[in-house]
Amino acid sequence: MLVSLLGILEMVFAGGPEVGGEEDLTRHVNVFQGTTKGGNRFPGVVAAPFAMVKLGPDVMNGRHDAYSGYLPEGRVWGFSMMHESGTGGAPKYGVVSQMPVVGDIANPLLDLSQDRAVPDEAEIGYYKSSLANGVAVELSATQHAGLYRYTFSKTNTSLFGNSSSSNMHSIVVDVSHVLPSFRRFGWEQHYSGGEFEYDATDGHYQGFGTYNNGWNLSPDWNIYFCGRFSKEPESWKIFKGTNSSGETLAEYGSNEKVSGTQRLGGVFTFKERELRSRVGISFLSTEQACENLDREISTETTIEELASTAKSTWNAEVLNKIQVEGATEADTKLLYSSLLGMFLIPSNRTGENAAWDGTEPYYDDVFTLWDTHRCQTSLFHIVNPTAYEEFIRSLIDIWRHDGFMPDARSSNFNGRVQVGSNADNVLADAYVKNVRGAVNWHNGFLAMQTDAEIAPPPNNDPMAPDSSTKEGRGALPDWLKYGYITPAYTRSVSRAIEYSNNDFGLYQMAQGLGYDDDAAKYLNRSRNWRNHWNPRAESNNHTGFMVPRLANGSFVDQDPLSCGGCYWGDAYYEDNPWIYSLNALHDIARLKALSGGDEKFVDRVDKLFDLNIFNAGNEPGFTSPFLYNFVPGMQWKSVERSRREIGRLYSAEPGGLPGNSDGGAMESNIIWQMIGLWPLTGQTTFLILSPWFPRMTIDLGTGKTLTITTTGGDKDTAFYVQSLKVNGEEWNQSWVSWQDVFEDGGKMEYVLGAEPRAWGSEVPPSPASGDG
Repeated sequence: MLVSLLGILEMVFAGGPEVGGEEDLTRHVNVFQGTTKGGNRFPGVVAAPFAMVKLGPDVMNGRHDAYSGYLPEGRVWGFSMMHESGTGGAPKYGVVSQMPVVGDIANPLLDLSQDRAVPDEAEIGYYKSSLANGVAVELSATQHAGLYRYTFSKTNTSLFGNSSSSNMHSIVVDVSHVLPSFRRFGWEQHYSGGEFEYDATDGHYQGFGTYNNGWNLSPDWNIYFCGRFSKEPESWKIFKGTNSSGETLAEYGSNEKVSGTQRLGGVFTFKERELRSRVGISFLSTEQACENLDREISTETTIEELASTAKSTWNAEVLNKIQVEGATEADTKLLYSSLLGMFLIPSNRTGENAAWDGTEPYYDDVFTLWDTHRCQTSLFHIVNPTAYEEFIRSLIDIWRHDGFMPDARSSNFNGRVQVGSNADNVLADAYVKNVRGAVNWHNGFLAMQTDAEIAPPPNNDPMAPDSSTKEGRGALPDWLKYGYITPAYTRSVSRAIEYSNNDFGLYQMAQGLGYDDDAAKYLNRSRNWRNHWNPRAESNNHTGFMVPRLANGSFVDQDPLSCGGCYWGDAYYEDNPWIYSLNALHDIARLKALSGGDEKFVDRVDKLFDLNIFNAGNEPGFTSPFLYNFVPGMQWKSVERSRREIGRLYSAEPGGLPGNSDGGAMESNIIWQMIGLWPLTGQTTFLILSPWFPRMTIDLGTGKTLTITTTGGDKDTAFYVQSLKVNGEEWNQSWVSWQDVFEDGGKMEYVLGAEPRAWGSEVPPSPASGDG
């Protein structure tokens, strides 16, 4: 449940329907959505979509990984400037940290962590933790800077648990602070060293930290910082040491720079009960960090002003792009809380690119296109097309300088590729939907062709040493030699189906650019998933499944109900053979024929639910419940699965996601279902489902809108499509195209009812199935 702010914030924000001239839809947002039950969402302050600074608490709870820094239970051990959201694998960032301590502190290497006296409070642009020692920590931020407000009560509890009425309080700035991992996979972050200095003449401190590893196995990278307090400290010191016993602790009190690989930071002691701390960060230099700070947060800037600006920004750039009428408050909160969740990462680091000089936009913290390409990137395009074009240009620019586009990227380093090279799908999707602007599409095709033709060298990943998990297609040698992937490579079957989809993306681009020979080549390669189809594999009255295949051409015996461990070393990654055998989304007509025709295909999709195979938290199965649309008159079953099997798993509450957010993949999934459409990435096709709201208006930019209305329906009981008009025309297709409703806007008018109807006799195209 979203907790309200203190009285002063209530006075600022409450009552008014608008903030900054926009309707204030942030009042429907629960920033704690998806923060429990494995959702891994970041609930702290993100001042704008994709802001570089993500300021919030870091919590320790035994040996549980805090992927976004936050855990609902445990001890707070710092408040740091950088986090990711919804990631798995291992935590990343948690750098440039501060921690308030009651009294003067002799040894800052001690465990300074504190329990929380009450649950944390937050809204967009504002975060508050009330610590057990009596210190209240309030946070707000901008794109590149953060503002802390500390309030020390008259009687605080000291580090050792006793009551203290001391007027002295300390802030510990810890350069060596980083989010740990306890999974023993070799993915944990490391602090490599840093530098710290304090200039007593003007009262600012600055420095940098060097860190490495994390889920993408990145080498050393630097983050620079610059901080100022609202009051001059009574005393201060720089510390350097290696352990909490203090035996190796060294302290410095002059203006010299202190550097080294040992733990490092500063301790600042004050007597004021209220203190503000401003911090700027940069990937480029301490000078740039100070410029970011002074430009974005002045000495007079307040928490309330920053929070109000953040609300206005989120309203204008994301939330107000989708307007609904006639919705319940629960569904409204789900919609807008989910919109927040899908725009937290990647991070827009344009102007902060430490990897190379250039004028192109730069986006980092891509986690991961394997997760997000199915439905997040297509919604990103619609809600914020300007940023989306920048993102596409950034992917191409990363290829231009680093040699490969990322499937995932963080701290200026590509990695980790889970299965396919899914930047290919994302670029193809943008191209066929007419994203143009300043995108160099010739270079975009060359970037995709690099994935399709050049095998990246192995990067010695301990979880998958057979080939690269850094970038590109690690199993490409088999793909080019055999037209399938042998068990010599891990995740062989999953890779084969995704490489087929990736090659279909190259076909789409080559066809549009007029590269006819390349188009024919990649269309043919996009059908290679069929080479893994064993027509003799059997399971639950069905024959034909995708299975591993040896170099001699023989199939490996495989139980279609088993994926082994479903992880890095297995033939199937994060899902099972039943799901992957339905994932040739560009070649469904051939898939239906191999499955035994329409009736058997429907029963095959039914079995995903009858046998409890489908898992809404696994991305490979995201489209599976909606494949009924490819059978005439069976669209109603897609709607039924959406409402009864998936929709009930979501809410705006902390446990309201059915799995890891995965960078907004899970949130965009439910938003598409609320809209009543489902995207097929790399195609212009959207499968028709059933809208949740009586009226929804989507702002498409440049004055264009898509309006979706329903009559005769009820979200929970009367949700089957009885009839549909698209732009005033009677519609009996179970799909619409980009050109129908998004390119120039449009109108979709549904009549819904309580009984299923065999509506949707015209099925979607199957563009790779033209060979019969």
